[in-house]
Order: sequence, then structure tokens, then C-alpha cells
Amino acid sequence: MRYADGPGVHDEVHIGAAPAEVWRLVADIGLPARISTELQRVEWLDGATGPALGAAFEGHNRHPMAGEWRTVSHIVALEPERLFTWAVTDPDNRFGGGPADPALPLATWKFELLPEDGGTLLRQSVRVGPAPSGLSVAISRMPDREEQILAMRLGELREGIRATLEGVKRLAEEPALDGGADAAAGAGSGSASGSGSGA
Repeated sequence: MRYADGPGVHDEVHIGAAPAEVWRLVADIGLPARISTELQRVEWLDGATGPALGAAFEGHNRHPMAGEWRTVSHIVALEPERLFTWAVTDPDNRFGGGPADPALPLATWKFELLPEDGGTLLRQSVRVGPAPSGLSVAISRMPDREEQILAMRLGELREGIRATLEGVKRLAEEPALDGGADAAAGAGSGSASGSGSGA
């Protein structure tokens, strides 16, 4: 396994709610930040107020080994109630990839929703690269440990995805809990990493 190959992880969960209700939650870019310990906050940019093809949002991240960094994500695929994909870029060139370009992201995240058994199958995935990221910086310092570094980070991302999926499931199946950070945080307690703004 190599960074240049664009490795990734995914997970999925069945939710006992209609795709429209699940979509309302996954289209809220602030939800992962309420669950995650890595993604600290997000905000729409350039006047955007919700998901639209080409819209951008800023993410602020913190990791005990990588420190703090800012990303700008661009929505690159959008089908309401079915697909939400965003490409994460490095606007400050912190990782040395040059000008931020959503066609060459440091990571690509995706939510997919499919009707299933009267509810919704929700899948979240992430693919890292091809642009340099904190992960590739770590690999450049210890190239002989590339597979171990990748496996560790992908494990963190998988845990973050699982926490996000479980948080969405809980909020969708118990709508009375929605609307409070405490409920989302409770749904995702134990999350080891962010879901949605970094790699």
C-alpha cells in the first residue's frame, strides 16, 4: 500500500429513516464537527449557505501529531438525497502541494445514500491524495514505514467515519434528539479522528 495509489476506507450503516431525512443530516457540514475530535469547525465560503455543486467550505482541524491546519473543500458531485462528494484542498500550501486545486485534492470524501428495506443505506468513504498532505509529509520523513503510517491513518479515518455514521443514524432514528451538539457528541463519543475535512 502506497500513498501514490490513493488508498482509502469506507463504511456503511442501515438507517431506519427515509433518504430525505438522512440527507438533511449529511448535508449539514457542521454535523461531523459536532461528533469529531479532529475536525473543530466548518463554515461555508463565498456566500454559500448549503450544498451546491461548486460551493466551498472551510474546515479547521487539530490532531495531536499533526498540529492544526485549515482546509478548503469544494463540492465536486451532488445529487440531492443520493450523493455528496467534496474535494479537500490545502489553501495555505502547508503541505507543499502548490496552489490549491480541487482537481488534485489532498483527500476526497463522499456520502452515498440508497433506499433500502424501508430506510436508507448510508455509506461514507474517503480516498487520500493525490496532493501532499500531513500524511505524505510523515511518510517523507520515514519512507521505510510508509505502509505502517498509512495503515494507522486509515484506521483513524475509519473510526471517524464509523462515529459519523452512528451519529447520523441516531439522529435520524430519534429526531427529537436533533438540534443539539450534546446529542451528536453522545452519538459519536469515542471518535478518534475527524470525518470530512482532512486527510
